This record gives sequence, C-alpha cells and structure tokens, in this order.
Amino acid sequence: MRNLSLLQRFRCVDLSIPGSPQCMSIRSETGTVLVASELAITEFDHRTQEVYKEVSLTADDYLPEDGGGVVVAIQDLPDQESVCVATASGDVILYNLNTSQLECVGSVESGLTGMTWSPDQELVTLTTGQDTIIMMTKDFEPITEVAINQDDFGEDKFITVGWGKKETQFHGSEGKQAAQRKTAEVQPALPWDDRKPRITWRGDGQFFAVSSVCPQTGARKVRIWNRECVLQATSEVVNGLEQPLCWKPSGSLIASTQRHPNKHSVVFMEKNGLLHGDFTLPFGKEQVKVKELLWNSDSTVLAVWMEDLKPRENNHLSTYIQLWTVGNYHWYLKQSLHFGNEPLRAPACVCWDPEKPLRLHLLTRGWASYTYDWGWSTQRSHGNDCHDNANVAVIDGDKILVTTFRQCVIPPPMCAFELQLPVPVNLVTFHSQAQRTNELAALTADGHIYVYGQGKSYNLKLNSNIMSDVPVDGFVISLCHGLRNGTVALQLDDGQIRKLSLTEWKDSTGNIINFPRPCVQTALCTLSGEEHLIGLTERSHLYIGDSLVASNISSFVVYDDFLLLTTHSHMCLCLNLSTLSIKGLQAALSSDANQNDETVRKVERGSRIVSVVPQDTRLILQMPRGNLETIHHRALVLLYVNLKIEKMIPDKFKQHDLDSFESLCCCMRKLRINLNLIYDHNPTVFLDNLEMFLKQIDSINYINLFLTELKEEDTTTTMFPCPSRSASSSAAGKEGKKVDIICDALRSTMETLDPQKSVPPYCLCVLTSHVRKTTPELEIALQKVHELRGESQLAKSVSAEEALKYLLFLVNVNELYEHSLGTYDFDLVLMVAEKSQKDPKEYLPFLNMLKTLEPNYQRYTIDKHLKRYRKALHHLSKCGEEHFTELLSLVKDQRLYSDALELYPSDSEQYKTLSVAYAEHLVEQQQAEQAGLLLWRCGENARALQAFISCTSWRNALAVATHIPLPPEQLALLARDLAGRDLCHARRHAEAALCLEQYAKDCEEAISALIQGAAWEEALRLIYLYNRQDIIETDLKSALLDAHSNQTSFLESQKALFNRHKNRLAVVRELKAKARLELFDAELYSEASSVLTGSHLGSKYSRSNSRISSRSSKNRRKAEGKKHSLKEGSPFEDIALLNALTQIITIVDKMRVHSLLKALVLFQSDGAASSLQRDYGELLQLMETALPEIWTENLHPYPGNPINKSSCYFPNI
Repeated sequence: MRNLSLLQRFRCVDLSIPGSPQCMSIRSETGTVLVASELAITEFDHRTQEVYKEVSLTADDYLPEDGGGVVVAIQDLPDQESVCVATASGDVILYNLNTSQLECVGSVESGLTGMTWSPDQELVTLTTGQDTIIMMTKDFEPITEVAINQDDFGEDKFITVGWGKKETQFHGSEGKQAAQRKTAEVQPALPWDDRKPRITWRGDGQFFAVSSVCPQTGARKVRIWNRECVLQATSEVVNGLEQPLCWKPSGSLIASTQRHPNKHSVVFMEKNGLLHGDFTLPFGKEQVKVKELLWNSDSTVLAVWMEDLKPRENNHLSTYIQLWTVGNYHWYLKQSLHFGNEPLRAPACVCWDPEKPLRLHLLTRGWASYTYDWGWSTQRSHGNDCHDNANVAVIDGDKILVTTFRQCVIPPPMCAFELQLPVPVNLVTFHSQAQRTNELAALTADGHIYVYGQGKSYNLKLNSNIMSDVPVDGFVISLCHGLRNGTVALQLDDGQIRKLSLTEWKDSTGNIINFPRPCVQTALCTLSGEEHLIGLTERSHLYIGDSLVASNISSFVVYDDFLLLTTHSHMCLCLNLSTLSIKGLQAALSSDANQNDETVRKVERGSRIVSVVPQDTRLILQMPRGNLETIHHRALVLLYVNLKIEKMIPDKFKQHDLDSFESLCCCMRKLRINLNLIYDHNPTVFLDNLEMFLKQIDSINYINLFLTELKEEDTTTTMFPCPSRSASSSAAGKEGKKVDIICDALRSTMETLDPQKSVPPYCLCVLTSHVRKTTPELEIALQKVHELRGESQLAKSVSAEEALKYLLFLVNVNELYEHSLGTYDFDLVLMVAEKSQKDPKEYLPFLNMLKTLEPNYQRYTIDKHLKRYRKALHHLSKCGEEHFTELLSLVKDQRLYSDALELYPSDSEQYKTLSVAYAEHLVEQQQAEQAGLLLWRCGENARALQAFISCTSWRNALAVATHIPLPPEQLALLARDLAGRDLCHARRHAEAALCLEQYAKDCEEAISALIQGAAWEEALRLIYLYNRQDIIETDLKSALLDAHSNQTSFLESQKALFNRHKNRLAVVRELKAKARLELFDAELYSEASSVLTGSHLGSKYSRSNSRISSRSSKNRRKAEGKKHSLKEGSPFEDIALLNALTQIITIVDKMRVHSLLKALVLFQSDGAASSLQRDYGELLQLMETALPEIWTENLHPYPGNPINKSSCYFPNI
C-alpha cells in the first residue's frame, strides 16, 4: 500500500548542444548523461548543467553534415571507458572517453536498425536492414549471424501427446460453440508501427527477445533466443501486438502492448512465448500509441511512454509518461507525467538510471533535461486519538483507494471506499491538524489540488491560492509536521534539516544537526524529552539527526511515544522513546540485543508497516506479495491495557465508561494478557474500588477467571515490566500474601452487596475465593455448598448441585472427597461422592463402618485415614484408657511425643509411660542427655544415670548418683570411670582432676591428670594443698623438661615448614607471571592462544577440572581437595601454599607457652625457659616480617588475628 512520491526534480533548460537528441545513455560511474544527436556525441551533468565532452560525428563522415543521419543506439561501456554508438547507415563507432577519439569498429552494408548490449556487457546484438541478427563479443568479434524471421518454433517447441482433439475437449464457460469457432485471421501490424525490430535482454544475460514484423503475415511476433543466438521459442499469434518490448530484469516476464477492439493493454509473455497477464491503459480505443516500455533496475516500476495518435486543437500531439507498479496481482498507476502538446517539450529520449532504481532521466526535443527522483512512501493519517480512522490512501490512476483500518482490514486492491477524480493523481496527503486528521488532499497531474473531508470537498489550482511563501536555499525533498509540538521540519536534497522558519536544526548543546544522507521517509519524535527528526534512507539506514542508529530497517512509524520498525532480519520492534537515549536506541537495535522481551516480535520475510490504529492494539503489516496481516504487538497491547486501567481511577472515571471493567477483561482475555495486571498496576486503587469492579462486570465468568489467574508475583516487574510507571501507580498494596488479600477483599465485598438489588449472583465467585487462597479453604467451601441444600429454590441463585459441580471443576475430585470426609459430615461426603465418578463399592462400606463407631473413635479413624495424625491423636485421647495402647503405637509410629505429653497431666501414669517412650526415642537419636533429663524428671533415676554416663554428662551423672543415693565405694568407682575412661580421653584433664579429687578422694591421681594436661599452676595448688611435695621431684620436673623439649622441636619444624612454603610460593608466582607474559605475547599473533590457561604447568588439569561440575558431590569434594594440593606443578599450588601458611601462622599464634615458661623459671630452669622464649619470639618475628611478602596488595589481607607477641614475653630472662 505504498505510493511513489516525488523527492526532487532536476531541470536543465539551457543546454547548448548541436542537432536534436536521438538516443541517450547514463554513465554508471559518474551519473552524467551521454546523448547522441545527428551531429555529435555529448556528455553533460544534469545537476550542474555543465557540458563535459562533445565530439562531432560529421567531421569524419560518420554522419552527413546536412543533419540527415540517424543514431539508432548509444551505450556506455564502463570497463572499456568508452561509448558505443550505432548509426542507421551501418557503422558501429567506439568513442574513447579518455582520449576523445572516435573509431569505427565495424560496418554493415545493409544498415543497422538497432543495437543492444547484454547486461554483463560481454555480448552485443545488432539488427540489420536485411532482418538479421549479428551477435559479437565485447571486442566486436563476430560470433554468428542469423535471420530474425524463422519458420521453426524453436528448441522449446510444445509436444502434443495425443490426448483427444480440440473439438472433444472441455471449453469452460465458452460452451460447445468454442469447439466450432474458426481460428481468427492474423491481422497485420498497426499503421503507425515503425516496423523496426526491438531487442531486449533478460537481467541475467542468458536470453534475449526480439520483436519483429513477419514478412508473410505483416504481424509482429516475439522470438526468444539464448546466449548462443539459438532460437528457443516463438510467441503465439497476438493480434494487435505493438512495437514496445522490455524484459523484466528479474527475468519472469516480457512486457509489450496490445491493442484490442475495445481496449489498449500492456501484456506480459513468458519465456515460452505464451501470454501471462495484462492490464488496461486508461485511455480510449484510438487515443494514444505506446512508444516504449521501460522497467527500472529492480523490476518494481514499469514506465509507459505514450503519445497521442491524433493531434489536438493546435494540431500538435501530447505526450505522457506513466509509472505503474503491481501489488497483490493488481496494477496501480502511481505517477502520470503530462508534457503537453508543444513539440519542443515532448520527450525525445527516456531511460532509467542504472544505479538508482527510482531515478528517471528524460531529454526533450528542445534540449531540456529532466531527472526525477521518486521514493516509496505510505500515505497514512497522523492522528493519535480515537477520532482518527487510521486511514491509508493508495493512488491508482484517477482514483484514490482509501482504507479505514479502525473499522476494517481490507486487503488490496480492495478498499473501504474510492475517491474518483477527473485526472490521474500524483500525490496524496492527510491533514495534520488534530481532530481533522481524516481529511485528505490530492495533487493531480494537471496541477489541481482536491481536498476531501467529512461531507465536503473542493479543489483549487496549485499556484492560485498561496497565502504565503518562504524562499528556501536548496531543494526540499520532504516535509513533516509534529502534532505534539506543532513543529514543521524540512529536509533538503543534501540531507540538511530546517525548521519552517528556515532556521538550522540544532540540538540541546547548540550543534547543527543534519542527515548524513538524504532520507526518503522522515518523522518527528521526542527522545528523552528532546525533539528529534528521524529519517530512513533508500539504503535502509535509520538516522536520528546525524546519528546512525541502525542499518537494516525496512520501514518505521512513530506512534505516540513509540517507534515501531521492521528489519531485514524479519523482526518487528516496538521501542519506548521516552525511556531511551540515542545510544540506548542503538543498543536496542543492534544485532546482539535481547530478542526475547516484549519489544521484539518475529514477522514474515519482507513485511513492512502500513499503519497503526491509534488508541488500539492493531499493527497492520503488508507482505511482499501485497496481502495484509494484522498483529497485536505486545508493547502496544500493554500500552493500551495500561491506559484502560488508568481510566478506572476514580478522578479519571467517566459516566459513559460504565462497562470499562467488562471491556477491559474482555480485551485482556482476547489478547492473552494475564488479569493479575488489573491489580498489580495499582493495588491500592483496585482495593478501594472493588464494589465498582463487581458492579461493572455483568458476567461472573470474568470474576472467576480473574480469581483463578491470581498468582503471588508482581506481573509489572516480571511478565510486563513497564519502566515508565509512576511511583504512585506502582505503590504496593497491603502487607501479606497478594492472593489471600484479593480473595478476602473480593469475598467480603460480594457478601456485603444486597442480592435483592439485581446484583449478579456471586455464589460461585465466593467458592472460587475460598479455593484460590494460598491455603485452600476447601472445608469452608464445602460447608457453603452444604448450606445451599437447605435453602429454598427461590432464595438461592445457584443450586447445591451446580455449586458442587463447579467446585469439582476447580479441585481434584479425590482431594475434594477427602476434605469433605474431614468435615465429619456424612451427608456432605455422600453428596461429593455422588457427583464424582467414584464407584459406590469404593466408599459405601467404609462410610457404613464409620457410622457404627463411637464419635471420638470415628473421628480418629477418619483423621488417621486422611493422615491427619495430630487430630487423630487428639480424638483418640478422648476414647478412654482402653485405647491407650493404640495411642502409644500411634505416637511411636508418627513420633508425636510432644503432642501426646500435652494431652495428659504430668502426674498421670500415661504421662510417665509416654515420657519413657520419648526418652528411648531420644537415645536412638543420639540425644542421651535430653533423654536422661526426661527420665530423671519422671523418676526413672537408674535409667537416667545410664543415659548421662553414655553421653559423658559427668555432672548430671554424679548428681543423679548422689540423688539415688549410691554407696560411697560405688560413687568413687563411678567417678574414676568417668575421669579415666571419658574425660582424660577427651583431653578434659581439669574436669577429670575435679572428679578424682572431690568424688574419688584420690589427690595423687588428680595431680597426675593435671600434669598430663599441662595445667602446671593447678597441679602445684593441689600438691601444696595436700602436702605432696614429693610429686614435684618424681613427676612434675620431668614433665616440664619433656614439655620444653616437645615445644622446642615443634617450633623448629614449623619454622622449617614455613620457610619452605614461603620460598616455594615466590617461585610459583614468578612462574605464573612469566606464563602470563608469554600468553600475552602469543595473543598478539593468534587469537587461538586464548584457550591456554594462566599457567602452562596446569594445562593438563584444566581440561579435567572442566568436567567436574557434572559429577557427584563426592567427586566434587575430591576435586575441591585437589585444588589445595601442595604437589609441585598443580594448577592451584599457589592457593594451597597460601592455605598452608595460614594454618602454620594460626597454630603458632595459639601456642600456650606462657604457663610453661613460668613453671620453668619457678624451678630454676632459666636456660630452658630463655631458649624457648627466644625460639618462639624469632618465629613470630619471622612470620610478621613475611606477611607483606605473602599477602601482596592485590590479595586480601591475612584473615586471622594479628600475631600476639605478648604470649611469649616473660621479663628478666
């Protein structure tokens, strides 16, 4: 649904060139025009009107000086830097553009009627005056010469398989008379036919077609030849076939013209010579003749050059050029150029530009040069409110096809309505003023402007009603108007941007902004609060001012704050300009941008944007063939839904929108938008207007659908993130779980509404609100269903059966059956069971058995069946002592000891029995101390003592033993066992000494335990307390010397180990630094070196460690241990060395040498004490000095505490 809009027109009227133009060609390298007349060859620039070269064709007698010569063709040859010219006298002339020399490369005695080069310029075909074709190479070496008119059909001759005769075949709507119809007589060529052959090449250069007049019949025929000049096919008899011939560059069709008895058509042929489609020219039967047909380089536009057959009132002929395009198998007349009936204004040469597909060159007989640049554009209305009908206007000759996409989506060539004008239309545009965007104006080929509005229309002459004009320094190729700010932006042909006041376009910093290249489509937009002009070039480059934001854009449209684009990668993007900067837009349009959010949507290959329906969700796309597709882009849908939700706010609510919640739910359901957004958009406002929400929705199905879709997540941050939401709109609702809050609030509102005021019945909605809570209240829902059975049919809007059936739709039948059983209401259970598909044999025996039981035991049986063991325990405890054994089994099986103890008084026998069972369970769970306390509490002292002994709780054990009480001998034996067997083995020597001293009354063993545990001061206290100084000589002094020896040896070993690890760490770090340097040097030459690890020593480990993540946890622990391996050459050796050094520092720092030093000094061992203090101090000093070397600046500092030097200090040693 695109039109051709004229971007600019270059006009040269002051060319001083001899003779009259006969043919022209365009130089692809420079864009200049080469034109041949009967006197000379001239090259000029149509932009500057400058003549570059001119060479005479009469000087060397190639053409006569009297002007009677004829040039039949001219062709630019870029590879040879020459121009080839063919004359009617038979000369083929080569003009060298560098030396300006003319050379006759060949001559044909019979003369030449045409010359055409293949698209690759490797071959040239000449038609001679003897109706022959001469094919030569680009070096003008002859390949072959064949006659044009041949009796043979060609190599692709059709084969008859003999399936019946024509008279017996089916002829469709023509009936049987078609079988007897005689073959029409072949009519000769039309009188105005110049009877010259025409040659046209296919775009790939593999075939060419020749249209010529048959000598026998006098009618024109088209013959197709291959590249070797071998005839392939001959066209069928086409009466009225005319001289124009042009092969579509894409290679599908050959265009020509045919005059019928009642119409004049452009017809198309296939490669086999058969007709394939046509369209009718908008002229009378004998009004015009077609001089030439010209396809542009990309096969999108067909130019038809025509001239009147009969002179007008001033005895002159009028000339026309029409541009036709095709879409959805319909041909549209997009542009019509009328050159009047003055002979000098009539075009003499017409051709398309070889580089720019939509540039047309023509040269008039009066040496006026015109160059037209067209661009594709979609004429759509620009309104953003609901009054705009989303109009799109398509030019089709003298008709404007208007489609209103708000009301209907009609595929072209059909439309909503047509506007019939008296002459062809060249331009159409819509009014840009708000509330009037449905009005349009059309510029016709005769210079009139027709304006159409609501119930009115008028026309005016283009130059007769100009209210004001503003001179512009340059050619204006586009103009756009912004509805929001009223800005009018102009674009000049060199990309400069101007405002209507002709001031330069500047950014916020005062810099002048221009497009780097001219753009065929422009629009105003607001980006981060600043107004910008956005443009799309014919090369698919999208610019915002002078910044290139994307290079693969096929179409775009600005709607409100959104920029919608389609790309050549078959994506449709919808970007919010209010939240993006230019760099952000570039990132969003880059190829590696995120393509999984709601801003991106895949579309069909070649899709282009036609229009966006304002205040709606529809985006109209057109496919390459011409058909339309309507999509609802996710970003537009969210914008529309958010705007509708905003209307629900009370201060914005209007009386005519009373069904807005109903329409909102319908829209969200249709567009698959989660209904959670109604609440999440503004929770506070929604909860404050629940009554309005319920009253506006007539269908309870929408309320139930809303409740069933509820989820705890905030959809405005997860499913539908909207960065432009205001702080108030995103305010959180009440504290608590979202689903529970909405269900409770809605249910409360529904229950307060008076059912006598014609309010819709909310019974099913109330049931849904109970079921949809995070913890479903199925019992309450079932109870409400049960209550419906007792109400009269007139008082209730929903029967109990309907409510139960609906409940079964929401909840699994087995789950609902179990919950109904848990209500202990057998009527309700039977009602649920009857509505389910359960077999009565499954539940009736069980229910009958339950009815025979005592109520508490009945409930216990139900709860146990439903695995509600705590409730079962509670009911079983009320069944009497005869069921206590069953209760005890239940407690042991389900481990409900704490719950069971709460059901009985602490002085009861049941409490004691449960306590003993609980204690046995705790012993099994390795919690003997808690079991002992529980047994001691209930009077089981002997069993409590055994429990305390088993867990080395010596204080509780001795307390229980005293409480029993045990005899002194057994108590002393118990104390010895606890001290020697448990406490000393656990290195709790001080506690063992306490047991031995106070309970076993054995001071010698107590002192021995203290000496063994290096508690020197406590040992001395007991020695002097019990007057056992003999132990000093026998045990204490020797133990001190042994401790001194052990500490000295340990310090030496730790010092040696510390030095070894520290030195090795330095070596490893040096190796890794060297390896990193080598890796950096290697990457300068090859990117493949990136697969290396940080150390060449660990290369064999890097591959194996990469597979560890998929292994079991045991292997992962093993692999983690390998990371701390001190084996030389391991990949993480430096980390392992750091860990080892940390452990050494921690161990040495925590050594307790102070008490040993004091004891050595006390017993005159000053030398030993001094050496130990010196060794310990030196080791601490070594470690403190090495800390900066081990933990460098790029590593975290040493994680332990600072080294405590005071622990080794002792004065005066």
